[in-house]
Amino acid sequence: MDMVKMGGFLAELRKEHHFTQAELGEKLGVTNKTISRWETGNYMPPVEMLEQLSTLYDLSINELLCGKKLTAEEYKDMAETTIKETLQESAFTLKEKQAFFKKKWVKEHAFAIVITYILWVLFALVLAKYALPVYLVGGIGGFIGVTIYAFFHNRMMAYVETCIYGGKWNQPCDSDR
Repeated sequence: MDMVKMGGFLAELRKEHHFTQAELGEKLGVTNKTISRWETGNYMPPVEMLEQLSTLYDLSINELLCGKKLTAEEYKDMAETTIKETLQESAFTLKEKQAFFKKKWVKEHAFAIVITYILWVLFALVLAKYALPVYLVGGIGGFIGVTIYAFFHNRMMAYVETCIYGGKWNQPCDSDR
């Protein structure tokens, strides 16, 4: 996908509709600098903005991504190619998004995780003090440790899935969802 071509097309469409970058930015809820970055091909508009631009200019998203108005035949030929190229050019891959939100969740919950594991170790030490067999202390401690890990891991993954699939990538994801 030629982002410079797409950007030039976006600039051309904006001028055809007699918008300044500032006016278009105001309509879309972004700054004129963002519009400029799209039009120079430095950045690709996010999907939400492509939808709004498509509606505003009465064109398909495929036409916006191709950087030109398409005939019916061209549209069919370009649709699959455009989708593949757009996915490859996407700012973040799914794995990158997952890693980002996992790291964010761990940062936000680090204190709770540390306190929980300290309490777990203290509990294991208390069990050991009562002269219980080592295998029993190890078994109970191991079971509790695995349970704690599973609890935190499941909470984190629910948060990550909400942020990626249930929320919007460009907006902060609340940890209380």
